Amino acid sequence: MNGAGKRIVVVDDDPSVRRGLERLLKSAGYRVTSFASVQDMLTGADLDSTACLVLDVRMPGPSGLELQAALAHEGMRVPIVFISGHGDVQMAVRAMKAGAVDFLSKPFDAEELFDAVEQAIQRPRPAKASKRR
Repeated sequence: MNGAGKRIVVVDDDPSVRRGLERLLKSAGYRVTSFASVQDMLTGADLDSTACLVLDVRMPGPSGLELQAALAHEGMRVPIVFISGHGDVQMAVRAMKAGAVDFLSKPFDAEELFDAVEQAIQRPRPAKASKRR
C-alpha cells in the first residue's frame, strides 16, 4: 500500500469496532490513533498530520456529519471515509456531496476499507482555506 506509514485517525464510539479498525489498519502499516468521540478527537488529534479520518456517522455528542461540517467551516481539508451501521442513501449522499471520499456500511470487508483509505490518502489535499470574516 502506497500510504503505509501515514497517520489515520479513527473515531467510533463502539470500543470493539474501534479496536478492530485500529488493528486492521496497523496490520497494513498505517500509524493509527483512535478516539471514542468527536470531542476526544478534537482535543487529542493533530489533524494537520492526519492523512485520513475514518469516522463513524452516529455517535453520542457531535455526529460524524457535524464534524465534517465543522472542519469544512474551519478550512480543515482532511479526507474522510465514513463508516456506519445505520446509514441510508440520503446520509451517504449528504456526506459525499460535502466531500467525503467514501461511505462504507458496516459490516464491510478489509479490502473495501483499505481501498477507501488509499483513495483518501492519494486525493490531492488543498491548502487550508482561510476563514472569511
